[in-house]
Amino acid sequence: MGKTSPLAASAARIVVCPSCGGDSVYAPTNAYRPFCSERCKQVDLGAWASEDFRLPTEAPPMDASYGDPKTEH
Repeated sequence: MGKTSPLAASAARIVVCPSCGGDSVYAPTNAYRPFCSERCKQVDLGAWASEDFRLPTEAPPMDASYGDPKTEH
């Protein structure tokens, strides 16, 4: 009951590589999953390290003060 069938173990899921957009095998045999290669994994790591991934923020209006508008009176 704890073992998987050979058919289930051989069926690999194909996902989109988050770095290049190509096909990537999402299985334990792919050491770089969800990326397709070491290069794509390193490119993504470099983008995180250089802070290229950021959450969008709203810039305050030019005539507003730079504080929290909820606490400003």
